[in-house]
Amino acid sequence: MTVKFGTDGWRAIISDDFTFDNVRMVSQAIADHFKKSGSATLAVGYDWRFLSEKYAELVSEVLAGNGIKVLLSDRALPTPLVSLAIKNKKLAGGIMITASHNPPAYNGIKIKAHYASSADKDITSSVESFFEKNKVKSIPVKDAVSSGKIEIIDMKKDYVDFISSYIDLGLLKKSRLNVLVDCMHGVGDGYIKEILAPTDIKVTQMRAGRDPLFGGVNPEPIPKNLGPVFDAMKKSDYDIAIVNDGDADRICAVMPGGGYLSAGQIMALLLLHFIEDKKWKGAVVKTVSNTTLIERIAEKYSLKLYETPVGFKYICRLMLDEDILIGGEESGGIGVKGYIPERDGILLGILLVEMMAHRKKGILEIMADIEKEYGKFCYKRIDIMDYPDDKKKKLMEFLKSSPPKEILGKRVKELKSFDGYKFILEDDSWFIMRLSGTEPILRIYAETSGDKTSEDYLVFGKKLALNIS
Repeated sequence: MTVKFGTDGWRAIISDDFTFDNVRMVSQAIADHFKKSGSATLAVGYDWRFLSEKYAELVSEVLAGNGIKVLLSDRALPTPLVSLAIKNKKLAGGIMITASHNPPAYNGIKIKAHYASSADKDITSSVESFFEKNKVKSIPVKDAVSSGKIEIIDMKKDYVDFISSYIDLGLLKKSRLNVLVDCMHGVGDGYIKEILAPTDIKVTQMRAGRDPLFGGVNPEPIPKNLGPVFDAMKKSDYDIAIVNDGDADRICAVMPGGGYLSAGQIMALLLLHFIEDKKWKGAVVKTVSNTTLIERIAEKYSLKLYETPVGFKYICRLMLDEDILIGGEESGGIGVKGYIPERDGILLGILLVEMMAHRKKGILEIMADIEKEYGKFCYKRIDIMDYPDDKKKKLMEFLKSSPPKEILGKRVKELKSFDGYKFILEDDSWFIMRLSGTEPILRIYAETSGDKTSEDYLVFGKKLALNIS
């Protein structure tokens, strides 16, 4: 078996490649990497996926068997809690057992580095190079706990305390907003409700509680998985719905009436909240597939803007090296200043509520203000699942050697090829075709000034992808 770490970790189908033996071997490779620099302590956490707690135990046993001290979470928890523990306790890194937003059949291992975010290419390549090089060393968890090699700890309290200090709790205490939280049966269950408990904000949860099948959908906050929350927002008087993915590091939102608020729109909203309401300063990072609205806001306020490939590790690097106010992906991962260089869907959801409380406006009114100021941006994405390897190669070769000069009657004015192929058209609308870094999927994206036009671009891309030969 070959282990390859994608844009954020190694993910595989449970009982196929993601087996007890393979998890042990990957854990040994991780241990070999961290042992290179001497003694190390790692945090280990896990989500609510099938057998996640057992996989976390196996990882901990192998790390302990290699002389690495382990701080093992006492419960299933969101990914950001592991990263915050790394920062607070000055650890060498951490491991999170999760497949994030992937289908229920998957589980995975995210490696977190000493800087409290996703491991970069140097780290993951080093881990890959150690795979199957050394025999697995392991200590039974009971023995490791009794000898102090594994310590069971609470990572939740420090997190709740920090988030409560990061947000304007005094402002929120005066608010009477009515908020719906869709947990998607993920480990974000309960956090927003607990953090906002000292306020008069009413928080109602749906799709809460553990379900390793996630109610029959992928725990990814994109429209096709959000039927129940769309229905709830059409029928009830909630002011906003916050939706988190399976390990609660990503976000989307739904407005009254059932309108979808994409991660790109949320990033733009929070950028305006930070600049206009909080008077914060700093540069902005967006991935190549994120909305042009962010560029427009950065331009208006003369903010330095960086554009990166898809993958939060690229945003993280800039957050470590530069004064970054906010950075994010279109898929729901957004990092903010003054925290850790990491995604956190729970914090982002609360910050959206904070923006509404600060402006004393509903989210529909805020979005109308933005559209009046900056124009309309209609973002769409489709995924072609199990896209064949032979077509992948042919499609990418075609886009490289013979890229379209025109798409649906509009001239291509710029082509970006640092992550897939992004065609920027004469009216500043755009269209992307790129391969997923974690799954056998071709992703097609478009953003124009109208829903119908964006859909037309996706149809164009799908036809091109399926008919390539």
